[in-house]
Amino acid sequence: MKRNGRFWFRSILLALIAAAIGYTVYSSFFIKERTLVNSGDQAPDFVLTDVNGKEVRLSDYRGKGVFLNFWGTWCKPCEREMPYMERQFKVYKEQGVEILAVNVGESNIAVEDFRDKYRLTFSIPLDKNRDVTRAYGIGPIPTTLTIDKNGKVVEKTSRSLSNKDIVQMMEKIKP
Repeated sequence: MKRNGRFWFRSILLALIAAAIGYTVYSSFFIKERTLVNSGDQAPDFVLTDVNGKEVRLSDYRGKGVFLNFWGTWCKPCEREMPYMERQFKVYKEQGVEILAVNVGESNIAVEDFRDKYRLTFSIPLDKNRDVTRAYGIGPIPTTLTIDKNGKVVEKTSRSLSNKDIVQMMEKIKP
């Protein structure tokens, strides 16, 4: 009886190892890798609908600097930096810098409540299916990319930003 049990245990273990190796080989050759966007790369274009129902296309902002922020309403560092973003948006909008604050995977109601609570006036595109988040290789949020007037990524950071950080980043992408 013990021999029979060991035989089945070893057979199952061998099958699991073979399946793991098979999946690794399959994923290496057939599953598309996430596109990782970093400093110096051309920012991939995207089209999303914002919280107001308006279509937002990144390429429509060519000629302007874009402060592209990925965030969530539940994210405390995101919550801290939003008032700083709003303050600097009011200053830098006149200088050709736009903010696109891409919400990752949340409902319109949650985002609208957050927007109203913080009186945010910049564009808030909704990435409900996380397609843009995946295309940009976004891991932790908040993640912010600054994009120059030619569509090139100047900087990418996944840290919580202070008012001073946001000013420095926006200065770099003024057209």
